[in-house]
Amino acid sequence: MPSFDYVALDSAGRERRGSVTAPNEAGARASLSRRKLLPVRLAAASGAAEAGDRSIMLARRRSLSAKQLSLFTRQLSTLSMVSPLEEALRTISVQADQPEVRQVVDHVHGGLLEGRRLADAMGRERKSFPPLYRAMVAAGESSGALPAILERLADLLERQAQVRGKLLTALAYPAMLALTAISVVIGLMVFVVPKVVEQFESLNQTLPLLTRIVIALSAAMANYGLFVLLLLVIGGVVFVRALQEPGFRLRFDQALLELPFIGRLLRDLHAARLARTLATMVSSGLPIIEGLAITARTVHNRVLRQASEDMVESIRAGGSLSAALRRAGVFPPLLVYMTASGEQSGRLDIMLARAADYLEREFDNFTAAALSLLEPAIIIVMGGIVLLIVLSILLPILQLDTLATA
Repeated sequence: MPSFDYVALDSAGRERRGSVTAPNEAGARASLSRRKLLPVRLAAASGAAEAGDRSIMLARRRSLSAKQLSLFTRQLSTLSMVSPLEEALRTISVQADQPEVRQVVDHVHGGLLEGRRLADAMGRERKSFPPLYRAMVAAGESSGALPAILERLADLLERQAQVRGKLLTALAYPAMLALTAISVVIGLMVFVVPKVVEQFESLNQTLPLLTRIVIALSAAMANYGLFVLLLLVIGGVVFVRALQEPGFRLRFDQALLELPFIGRLLRDLHAARLARTLATMVSSGLPIIEGLAITARTVHNRVLRQASEDMVESIRAGGSLSAALRRAGVFPPLLVYMTASGEQSGRLDIMLARAADYLEREFDNFTAAALSLLEPAIIIVMGGIVLLIVLSILLPILQLDTLATA
């Protein structure tokens, strides 16, 4: 059955855009009339041309970033309290500054005008709206509490963005400091040391051991630096391909969790994200099994993903959430204890939210303490390397002075 793109006016004189499926143009006009829409422009597109145009549009359309999705959800939750969804989406589209945001919102808006539910319309933009997001929207539409659930979703996305922002901010300075230190050392070894070595070539004296070591390293970096860089690039490509193998990826993720600092960081981040998501789901009336199964697919660490999937099977078999958390063995004891307390008291959503708050504070304190030690460690290591290079240059000079005095 062919599809027709239309531009129409509703009973209030507002412009509506979308597409309608009908046997012919007359059927399309009749379908629009039943929706109380007056067609202004109605164009039929062939199946191939329409598919091509849509594929081009989809290729050009970019998905919403985490920040854009958070802002969109907050705007939609606010506007949906005072206006219909169709008008709220149209207002957001008009106010959007970025073209990619406007394209995504217009596509969802068009699906809504076709008679789809909001969750189904968002399903047309799967890259922008994750499965858990759409499931919570569908639960809100079914229960009639969509504005409240959208507000909880906005809070959830903003908290997740806040955690990501803190992590990136905490890692930015040490990363730049380490990059600067490496650049300084490479510059000294490749450009400074060879110039100084030229001054010692005419001497018949045996250079100190430290000087000979530094000269050998400098020559190796100057002569084989590009080759080593090429080997590192090839090794990186091989490593990335190896990560695509399930067995190797599982062993690598397990090794990450066993690292002293990174392992704890990954576990706490996952636990805080899981607790926050489950708290939002429970308060929104969404089944825990469904939300947990969707969340498990979004976990990057294979060990933590497997633990989450095992929790789904455990709960489906009749177990409790706290028992599943305890059996998984990768979650902080506090989360297990507070989940059990919430199940016994009937306040599971509140206790999960408090657990998430505590874990996020622990994450902030842990990263602050770790980075406060990492920054001076980088400076000390850099200073030590530069000191060795300077000593390797000064020792022959001091040796010459001693010989001249003697």
